[in-house]
Amino acid sequence: MKSVASKKVSGLQIAPSLLASDLSQLKQEVIALEKAGADVLHFDIMDGHFVPNITFGPPVLERVRKHTQLPFDAHLMISDADQYLDEFARVGCNWLSVHVEACPHIQRTLTRIRDLGMKAGVAINPGTSIFSLESVIKHCDFILVMSVNPGFGGPKIH
Repeated sequence: MKSVASKKVSGLQIAPSLLASDLSQLKQEVIALEKAGADVLHFDIMDGHFVPNITFGPPVLERVRKHTQLPFDAHLMISDADQYLDEFARVGCNWLSVHVEACPHIQRTLTRIRDLGMKAGVAINPGTSIFSLESVIKHCDFILVMSVNPGFGGPKIH
């Protein structure tokens, strides 16, 4: 695991993705990230429908929650996110982002996320216009602008 920068910039929060961790050592990875100064733990949630891969689900987050008090940021790259919102709140998520491309009633979804006590975020794919957020911006606590198409751990670094 790479070291998390320890020098904090005002207003900056470091949220390493657990997708990059050694999943066979998840408890130790979480403890190491906390010790290294991570502010938030980011979970990339994939369902094999909206994106081609499958990753974590609520049961994994529930188990990780037992080992840290750090806030959880779950990025839902899934179809039909609405059916899972209550479950992600129940397992201890603090921030939850959904894709504008996957939520037909995005305003309703963002409102429900807030009603469940989480920060509501909207994510957009690189090819989606930022103007698609105009009608829902006031319902968002944060925006996640993807630099790569969702579904993989990011671009290869050469």
